[in-house]
Amino acid sequence: MNFVSKATVIGLFMSLLTGCGGGGSGGSSSNSTASGSGTTPAWTAGSFKPASDYEAMCASPRSGNFPDVQGTVTDENFWIRSYSNDTYLWYDEIEDIDPGTIDNVLEYFDLMKTFATTSSGNAKDKFHFTYDTEDWEKLSQSGVSAGYGIEFFRVSNSPPRSWLIALVQPDTPASSANLGRGADLVEVDGVDFTSGSDVDTLNAALFPESLGESHEFVFRDLNSAEERTVTLVSTEITSTPVQSVKVIDTDSGPVGYMLFNDHIATAEAMLIDAVESFAIAQITDLIIDMRYNGGGYLDIANALASMVAGDFASGQTFSELQFNDKHPDRNPITGANLSPTLFTSTAPGFSVPTGTPLPKLNLSRVFVIGGSGTCSASEAVINGLRGIGTEVVLIGDTTCGKPYGFYAMDNCGVSYFTVQFRGVNAIGFGDYTDGFSPEDVDPGAAGTVIPGCHIDDDLSHALGDTAEARLSAALGYRDSGQCGEAATKAQLKRQHPLSQLRGEVIKVGPLQNMILRY
Repeated sequence: MNFVSKATVIGLFMSLLTGCGGGGSGGSSSNSTASGSGTTPAWTAGSFKPASDYEAMCASPRSGNFPDVQGTVTDENFWIRSYSNDTYLWYDEIEDIDPGTIDNVLEYFDLMKTFATTSSGNAKDKFHFTYDTEDWEKLSQSGVSAGYGIEFFRVSNSPPRSWLIALVQPDTPASSANLGRGADLVEVDGVDFTSGSDVDTLNAALFPESLGESHEFVFRDLNSAEERTVTLVSTEITSTPVQSVKVIDTDSGPVGYMLFNDHIATAEAMLIDAVESFAIAQITDLIIDMRYNGGGYLDIANALASMVAGDFASGQTFSELQFNDKHPDRNPITGANLSPTLFTSTAPGFSVPTGTPLPKLNLSRVFVIGGSGTCSASEAVINGLRGIGTEVVLIGDTTCGKPYGFYAMDNCGVSYFTVQFRGVNAIGFGDYTDGFSPEDVDPGAAGTVIPGCHIDDDLSHALGDTAEARLSAALGYRDSGQCGEAATKAQLKRQHPLSQLRGEVIKVGPLQNMILRY
């Protein structure tokens, strides 16, 4: 498979094309109907047997402790078809396609979704994808993925291309090469990145297929006219989801700040430690920087929101899941009766013991730094807190808009992610498919326009630097209650062309989504 690292980020969707996940059974055999249990039944339009009838019947069975038996691509397609028809949120908008006519499971899965658009013209389902199961388990449980430890900020995707470094993970090949925020990608393995047409070479280096690959990159560092060449070797990257935890002293009291990048298992303990330090410092406000947080486990989002609101959230609904009309009362994956998920006072148990008491900040207001890379579980934090009356001030730009989620379901080594539910908050709001947008007004308790300031990303300063435009604007809004002065101050701090940029950091794969355990 192609390792598409969340740390390496993005697909060059227009000019550079790269796969996203997929297991060993995709694209192998023909439309044979022989299977481990006899003969695959013929396709009848509109007639669906239970997905369990085809489960673990694999074209390429895994060895070891797996339930796999010999099957065919058609068997796997029948599983995808039945599973989608049963659990997909918009199942009645899927075209029923004969599983025997597509000889690649990933291609067939790509067809098992709605192709409708929203009123704004965006795709209704932007969230349909697969991931190699082994890689998904590494990524979701420990933040391990293959790459160099870089997340890129895409200013322009087609020639003249422009990618800049947005974030470097600590203790990675990129950090060892002293690469930093704002560095401009110039050349990749001898190919001009700005205008080069050899996209295969560019893809091979940016998205290495195996560990230990060595590739040569040319960067122009921030505030430098000189170019320098670095050799990066792909390795397993372990994400540090919570960084730059600090208390900022101000004239009106201490303010907590933390950079939160991924709702993964290891984030739980780090978030608890951060909040405990804020509680000890008796902060009066909190700034959560989730501009590059694409999502992850909803349980982590609940724990974070619960620690922020503390006693204010006791007994109230954080999120309520709504499945398709085949399952109005029961969860089709777990079989449990549907009921609201309440704010929690204890840890869900990802990286600390289940039931560990959570520290409380008891804040009635929180600042979120966000933008197009703020997705799914990150948006659930915003929506859940707003549902109980907590004031959320958004500094940055419109979030990506993902009120939907799913369970990672493995079959034959591929984890399938198909939209299965929408999440609504305590007042029943969950309609933010076009994202939350900050405005210098008080728009009220519901809706997608929320208090805050539009401030472009600032790659000329380190994340957590109080001179960084978005953090500076958050601190300014806290003092003045409005954006005009804060935005002006941020603009005046411009010392480099990268101080204010329009663009996006896109995380591919599972972490840009809302995921539940089962």
